[in-house]
Amino acid sequence: MNLVMLALIIGNTFSNACPVLLTGLGGMISEKSGVVNIGLEGMMTIGALMGATVGYYLGNPWIAFLAGGLAGAVFGLIHAIISVSFAGDQTISGIAINTLGPGLALFLARLFFDGATQTPSIPLENKIPRLFRSLTKNQIFLNIFGQYATVYISLIMVLVLYLFLYKSKWGLRVIAVGEHPKAAETLNINVTKTRYLAVIFSGFMGGLGGASMALAVVSSFSPTLIAGQGYIALVTVIFGNWKPQGVLVGSLFFGLAQAIATYLGGSNLTLPIEFISMIPYIATLLILIIFQRRSKAPKASGKAYLTVENI
Repeated sequence: MNLVMLALIIGNTFSNACPVLLTGLGGMISEKSGVVNIGLEGMMTIGALMGATVGYYLGNPWIAFLAGGLAGAVFGLIHAIISVSFAGDQTISGIAINTLGPGLALFLARLFFDGATQTPSIPLENKIPRLFRSLTKNQIFLNIFGQYATVYISLIMVLVLYLFLYKSKWGLRVIAVGEHPKAAETLNINVTKTRYLAVIFSGFMGGLGGASMALAVVSSFSPTLIAGQGYIALVTVIFGNWKPQGVLVGSLFFGLAQAIATYLGGSNLTLPIEFISMIPYIATLLILIIFQRRSKAPKASGKAYLTVENI
């Protein structure tokens, strides 16, 4: 393996990690507030569909990227209504969203594109742009740093959410609500509002993750585009111990496994393609098994809390 190929694997690691990282950060914020969100798969799927659709019709990748996030936020709102206002089972609600998201995306795709389940390809000039491509012709530099803008957005979001959670009063309120909502309420923290905003934000981030798949990694939407990456994002939250930097490490691990699988798929090794496709998911399950005992979820995560106005 030469340096150019090694740089390509590193670059693909970041590219593959981006959708999972965006989604995982959203899931982490939701769980920090005490609401488990396993509906990330459905939120990613609807975000990918809306991103690809708006990108194809409008030709503006940034509006399309935002549209994908807003579509995911709508699903986040649905999850919040069920989980927060009605104190419904958060796991069942998430499963319902994971069923509704792909089904609705398939229906809308057929509606928008004359019965087709896959959207037309977005022209290269209408995709999310790659950065630093004009700075140099050095292939090693371009393979590593010439990433789609969404990759850098996801990395910036790690820093932003770290500062939000641990260096701002709003973030500390989110943590307080997720650890002990009753105590937080005695400090005049609105538990319902905090959880609503956190869950809607998680849906928005999941939608952005899906849109980044359709607008950067590939150039269209198909029913198999997300392929379990929402669940992988959930794994990164657990592996990352509900911390932004931990979610980053987990996402990069998945991205590396995916990059290695892509490399093996193009090599001369006589491995079945089905086995190669399984590598990222098997690797992610292994790290979950190894590190789950070290993970400590917020104490109120998954537990419904009815305030006076909910009753």
